[in-house]
Amino acid sequence: MPKPDKHVFICTQSRPPGHPRGSCADQGCNAVYEEFLWQLQNRNLFNKVQVTATGCMGPCSEGPNVLVYPEGVMYGKVSKDDVSAIYDQHLEKGEPVERLLMTPEFWG
Repeated sequence: MPKPDKHVFICTQSRPPGHPRGSCADQGCNAVYEEFLWQLQNRNLFNKVQVTATGCMGPCSEGPNVLVYPEGVMYGKVSKDDVSAIYDQHLEKGEPVERLLMTPEFWG
């Protein structure tokens, strides 16, 4: 397998209902993860992009969270509808999607 140009981590952390930190699962991360996988397959970017589900990345209140390396760009409050923009603009053109960037107090 060739080394990917980009590695995308999607938080899929789930916590019990009522947990004080909440979780990305409570905010629709599974739909976001599935959309990343669907887009990866549909765009046939297997040799350029790696997609990985992860546990908690920290800012639970800002989830679903997505982290892209090697740049170390973190996105917050990502919805299924945002995934195409991340692929189009960041993963294929190398330009982060400004409107989705994690706020500086969490990742800056």
